[in-house]
Amino acid sequence: MKYDLLMRQLEALLFVSAQPISVEELSAALKQSARAVSDGIARLAAVCEEGRGITLLKLAGGWQMATAPDLDSVVSDFQGAILSQRVHLSKAALETLAVVAYNQPVTRSEVEEIRTVRCDRVIDTLMRHGLVRVAGRKKSVGNPLLYRTTDRFLELFGLDAISSLPTLEELQETFIESPSCDTDSDNDDE
Repeated sequence: MKYDLLMRQLEALLFVSAQPISVEELSAALKQSARAVSDGIARLAAVCEEGRGITLLKLAGGWQMATAPDLDSVVSDFQGAILSQRVHLSKAALETLAVVAYNQPVTRSEVEEIRTVRCDRVIDTLMRHGLVRVAGRKKSVGNPLLYRTTDRFLELFGLDAISSLPTLEELQETFIESPSCDTDSDNDDE
């Protein structure tokens, strides 16, 4: 069966929705009659039953897209692998990562000077997560290691290149304009 425009539109809406969508809601969104939407859903469901990786479910008075039941084990294995790759960073790790990102290549002592605390364990953690790497040695007394961010850092933060980071001015504007930020707080204990 060939996809028509209505089927494609229904598929797109059902794909992005986290909850089941009623025929009435779909009809209103697409400016189509409820009968046309019901027929489109029936055609889309028929296509999904022909061995696709997704299926349509009628739940709670609406329709929702879901993984085909026979692919549960593949999806579960994939979700397990994705969850094991998640990175949870402490405030100290995020601060250190920001210092490295904005000052790279940078030595550990330069990071510590900016943060005013030791950060050797934090840098080890960032390296273990693949967010920071050794980028050589600085030509100075002791030849300390230089650190820079990795492609994984860019990927996790949705950046195309390190130049895509917001400038300090842009960050200040965001901070000043953000209504949820308490800029009058004198409490530095948090």
